Amino acid sequence: MDGSAVFAFDKSKRLLLVKRRDVPVWVIPGGGIEKGETPEEAAVRETKEETGFAIKIVRKVAEYTYKGQNKKNHIFEAVVVGGKAETGSESKEITFFEVNNLPELRHPSISEWLSDWKKGSRNVIQREIEGVSAKQALSQIHKHPLLVIRFLLTKLGIRINT
Repeated sequence: MDGSAVFAFDKSKRLLLVKRRDVPVWVIPGGGIEKGETPEEAAVRETKEETGFAIKIVRKVAEYTYKGQNKKNHIFEAVVVGGKAETGSESKEITFFEVNNLPELRHPSISEWLSDWKKGSRNVIQREIEGVSAKQALSQIHKHPLLVIRFLLTKLGIRINT
């Protein structure tokens, strides 16, 4: 299933991040694109569901294809135009962060995606990327053993909500 994710900013240009319940790391809002839905519609819906905030898409930043898969991830830039922070079944915390001061425990691809966003290209960046592999997760086991175990369980389809 293809997905959409969003770099959503408030009026102070701070980035909206969500701390997941299943694997408590910070991520940008996003998720799967439902049947009959455009990537933009999915980005708006997922942001509202995960954070409580309404957004307006500014531009499409990138379209990533995962190596060895027929799966795409669409990344957008947006501004928050309404709503208030509301946690839900997927989100444990919701916070705005300065782009140059992001939390350490974040999805490993955020920094790579942000570097593409910072380029400010008028054209959509299209390229292949690596997903987070079990091997990458295992390399982090000494730093964050419980997070790695939770990540590996989600890869097996086992969800842990706290």
